[in-house]
Amino acid sequence: MKTRQISPAPNQPVVVAALYHFARLAGHEALQPPLAELCRDMDVRGTLLLAQEGINGTIAGSRTAIDAVLAHLRQIPGLETLEHKESSAHKMPFRRMKVRLKNEIVTMGVPDIDPLEDVGAYVDPKDWNALISDPDTIVIDTRNDYEVGIGTFKGAINPETHTFREFPGWVENAGLEDKSKPVAMFCTGGIRCEKATAFMRAKGYENVYHLKGGILKYLEQVPEEDSLWQGSCFVFDERVAVTHGLRESDEILCRACRNPISPEAQASPLYEDGVSCPQCYDSRSEDDRERFRMRQRQMLAGMEKARASGDEA
Repeated sequence: MKTRQISPAPNQPVVVAALYHFARLAGHEALQPPLAELCRDMDVRGTLLLAQEGINGTIAGSRTAIDAVLAHLRQIPGLETLEHKESSAHKMPFRRMKVRLKNEIVTMGVPDIDPLEDVGAYVDPKDWNALISDPDTIVIDTRNDYEVGIGTFKGAINPETHTFREFPGWVENAGLEDKSKPVAMFCTGGIRCEKATAFMRAKGYENVYHLKGGILKYLEQVPEEDSLWQGSCFVFDERVAVTHGLRESDEILCRACRNPISPEAQASPLYEDGVSCPQCYDSRSEDDRERFRMRQRQMLAGMEKARASGDEA
């Protein structure tokens, strides 16, 4: 018997659960079909990545559906202590559900880096301000440049990476010669820091720390009046970004380059909905923009047809 589909009620927010857990998942391929089926039957959408080293992803659905998927995951050997971070959305932030098999649940591309063997010290959000306010602490944002561009912690170093694979190379060339100085690292939900701090430890850095639960947990727990966070935190779904209290922020997504666009950038003459923004305008030709305009017209026509037929999700 199939599980009855349970979608969020129209007057209730969608529950968004971000999760990751490093564990030794032998035979992780066998976990994919039942997990995908449960998510489909419960109308849960988003992405979950499975690898031998664990699980990573973000899912959204009704309260009942999210609880069911989390309970299923915590019954898997190795995932019993899986933690997650919750926020909400006014509408479903994902179009479909994907459960994918991967070599890594976050891709650094460096062999033999194992967060289960050695990792930086966790710092609770309530203790984070004191650590990064110490002038001796080197604060590093391990996220990519487009994420850092809309928000980060005061005084943090931006490695200006385009993908996480570039981070190890940045460390090698960053000139961080004193390996005894405290290094505080952070990312969106914590997973990149697990590998980033493990990499730093492997390179001989002695005092490596990372923000437990990532920026999302900090924005959830630390009052805005006490916060050292500046701007918004990019999230990988249709909400685009969140801010203090995990409220949805004012950024939108450029459909041409997939980068977040601030309200100021939206006012630029280089911004055209679905076509271009100040970040990508100069890298596109007029032929590219005309193709994007055609795609945008087709998308809007499809949305209007869906509304007219009552099929809009």
